[in-house]
Amino acid sequence: MDNLWSFIENHFHWLLFIILEAVSVVMIFSYNSYQGSVWVSSANAFAGKVYEWQSGVEHFFSLTDQNAILTQRNIALEHELDYLRQQLTDKEVADNGTKSYTPGMDSVMRELHLIPAKVIANSVTNSENLITIDKGSSNGIRPDMGVICGSGVVGVVYLTSSHYSVVIPALNKRSRISCSIRGRDYFGYLTWTGGDPTKAYVEDMPRHAKFKRGDWVETSGYSSIFPHGVAVGKIEKIFNSKDGLSYRLQIGLSTDFARLRDVCVINDSTMVERMRLNEATNDSLMLMPIKE
Repeated sequence: MDNLWSFIENHFHWLLFIILEAVSVVMIFSYNSYQGSVWVSSANAFAGKVYEWQSGVEHFFSLTDQNAILTQRNIALEHELDYLRQQLTDKEVADNGTKSYTPGMDSVMRELHLIPAKVIANSVTNSENLITIDKGSSNGIRPDMGVICGSGVVGVVYLTSSHYSVVIPALNKRSRISCSIRGRDYFGYLTWTGGDPTKAYVEDMPRHAKFKRGDWVETSGYSSIFPHGVAVGKIEKIFNSKDGLSYRLQIGLSTDFARLRDVCVINDSTMVERMRLNEATNDSLMLMPIKE
């Protein structure tokens, strides 16, 4: 307390000066309209600038959630577009009396549940690249589930823990994804041989298949992992296979794996049933004697 009184006594003249200056400023802006209007406009401009900075910061931190929402929305629109495209094709065939309508998209969407996740580790330069996502078995994710993003196919879940999962992406030499040429129904298998992370190959395309450069390639729906119509990429080059019995197509991938952030895991309620049926069929074929 003695120190405080000593401080006030030593600097009394400065404190009195500051108080008188404050009083004079208040009186100037209170009793003069011009100075008052300048003060109000300046204060409003300063407050507006602060609010603008605050809005920018909040907007920046909300982009993560918005990206996740846009990814899910884009996937839903891709499904809807694929259904409408298929419906149009089937209608053209039905008009010729050769084929009926396909089931409605609503029934397909009810069977699919998308689990949003974020990529927390990724690589594109190895021959066996892997992706780690921040969702695991506690979120309903199981091995062999398909993983997609807003621009197309990503890969297949390989291992899961309680809160994380490891995905084998299309950029892995072990990956083989069944896919077909959009609107033509010829199918083959998507493979990756290493090197350029923007290119992959579709193997075993039949020699009688009709297609051209620029045609879209999408998932065929023949596996129990991906539904039909998820974008894979566009045909860039056409080669003959080594044995000359089929075509080998170079694909420009629609997914930019080097910038992958938001993905969705496909939870197909029918997947487990179909996988068990396939396993039972394979076991039965192995036990069945071959007749000569």
